[in-house]
Amino acid sequence: MTIHAESLPYLSGEFLDSLAISASDVVDEIERQIVGQRRGEVWCAPKAVVLPGDDRHIMATLGVATEPRVLATKSLVVNPRNAERGLATLNSLITLLDAETGLPLAAVDGNWVTAKRTAGLSAVAARRLARADSVCVAFIGCGVQARGHLEVLADLFPLQEIRAFGRGTGNRDALCRMAETRGLTAVASDTARAAVESADIVVTTVTLIPEPVPFLDARWLKAGVFATMTDLALPWLPETMAVFDRIVIDDLAQEAQMSKPMVRPELVTGDLTGLVSGDVSGRQGASERTAFAFRGIAVGDLAIAGLAFVRAKAVGALDG
Repeated sequence: MTIHAESLPYLSGEFLDSLAISASDVVDEIERQIVGQRRGEVWCAPKAVVLPGDDRHIMATLGVATEPRVLATKSLVVNPRNAERGLATLNSLITLLDAETGLPLAAVDGNWVTAKRTAGLSAVAARRLARADSVCVAFIGCGVQARGHLEVLADLFPLQEIRAFGRGTGNRDALCRMAETRGLTAVASDTARAAVESADIVVTTVTLIPEPVPFLDARWLKAGVFATMTDLALPWLPETMAVFDRIVIDDLAQEAQMSKPMVRPELVTGDLTGLVSGDVSGRQGASERTAFAFRGIAVGDLAIAGLAFVRAKAVGALDG
């Protein structure tokens, strides 16, 4: 397929929604590419992070797959000043190249991919660390990432109720309405403790800028809970993390390069590749408290962007 730069296809969020990629599709593809890493068929670099010191958080990921034969790079900027401009706080773009020739294939809406892959990574862990009979999910943080997690978790677990706690009522109420359209009971909680203490699954998606002051106490959680922490576990009181019987992170090698660990290393059981490959044990009993803390890894972006590209070709949206 020959594509000239001036005609490089852009897969927008609206178009990607039209592909009707299901929650199971997302989770299965992330798992397939994680297994591919272990087999030497997928290669990913640790996340690169630039902090200019003016509240911007700039990141990039790089991943290469054998099937589909793509190289995916994501560039992302988080800037709280965007709100004053009427823009989303987070904006990103993924570029896809042919992994053999290096020729450009497409540009993909990075915000859409980020939302899908973040919830997908949580769901990969939840399949192994959450109780299969989980019925109540608590959300601490109620924005885009929370909505993405609700969509995936409602498809994978027999949910009946959500509890929502956030800084603003707008996102919280929107999340509750979304839950109600799925036939779930939605409770707007007045405190974080009220939200989490009776939950089977806890999802924390607290914004990282400004860096949150820890306020969540793991001792509030009931036996058998699974918590997924998309926010580097920053909202959690570090001294209470030992309450968890099993903590998995996304990537041990990537974490070793970071200046500050998400969780004290002695509390970490292993990473997501080990969990998916069976080297790391999942839930070992109904009463275990388990957790997944993550920064985000390139294989997630690679998996979802590659899947979107394949689906776009299948429906005839791309030539070649």
